Amino acid sequence: MDATLAFPLLVGLIGIALFFDFLNGLHDAANSIATIVSTRVLRPQYAVMWAAFFNFIAFLFFGLHVAETLGKGIIDPGIVTPLVIFSALIGAIVWNIVTWLFGIPSSSSHALIGGLVGAGLASTGFSSIVWTGLLKTVGAIFMSPAIGFFLALLLVLLVSWIFVRQTPFAVDRTFRVMQFISASLYSLGHGGNDAQKTMGIIAVLLFSQGYLGSEFYVPFWVVITCQAAIALGTLFGGWRIVHTMGSKITKLNPMQGFCAETGGAITLFAATWLGIPVSTTHTITGAIIGVGAARRVSAVRWGLAGNIVIAWFITMPAAAAISALSYFAIDLFF
Repeated sequence: MDATLAFPLLVGLIGIALFFDFLNGLHDAANSIATIVSTRVLRPQYAVMWAAFFNFIAFLFFGLHVAETLGKGIIDPGIVTPLVIFSALIGAIVWNIVTWLFGIPSSSSHALIGGLVGAGLASTGFSSIVWTGLLKTVGAIFMSPAIGFFLALLLVLLVSWIFVRQTPFAVDRTFRVMQFISASLYSLGHGGNDAQKTMGIIAVLLFSQGYLGSEFYVPFWVVITCQAAIALGTLFGGWRIVHTMGSKITKLNPMQGFCAETGGAITLFAATWLGIPVSTTHTITGAIIGVGAARRVSAVRWGLAGNIVIAWFITMPAAAAISALSYFAIDLFF
């Protein structure tokens, strides 16, 4: 394809990718702020500004390993065309909007990965899939919430033991301050892992069109633009999902909110450094359930948690199906 002729299409596709990144921030704002809002440490309007700031500066703290995984570790970069990228984004965006409208905290990350897989399969079949990267990501579906659960559970038990002689008022006052730190760390992890997924999509699109030369890399302007888009989406919040994450699963106090955010942040930091595109939604949900279970098993609304888990399992296949249908429809008519 002639690069000059493709340029307007390329700009349009980058715009769609950034729109997905914005939706990711909008959809996943709940992950960063649900606990700090539900514990009433920060008002919602201040919480989203706090989270958006740390979402934006996340690129200063992490490498671009997740972007590289998304760019060349899910489907073969050699089969990437504008139609493949467009179909993948349509699958992810449509699923994100559906789950946002119903207040379901599904994974934007796995919607995007499902979209890539669906478009790749529609394009060239199973030979398009990079199985090592895909299986690593699918494994993280199970591992990230489990790790978040156990870390948050252990933190609650440890903190409860350390502060056993403190009055409830003193503990509450201490962790109202500490929650600013834990929310900041979680927002850094969210910005570091999630924004890189869109960076990978844009970078592989540029690479497929010959704009990056012979070697795949992520240009700095792509990094900044994607961090800004996800931060802007976070500023607009995701109040339907904030309510589900912050209060419907289990009631939280500041100490529990701190433990949930810290357990989730540790999980995200490790995954980002390892280049694994995990779901921030899965991670914080597992951590919140772990905190609730530490208090007592009945403190968790397991029916709602079960519905969320079902949404996790169907996200990748649903986004893949929408993506593949989009590919076939556009290929047929245009």
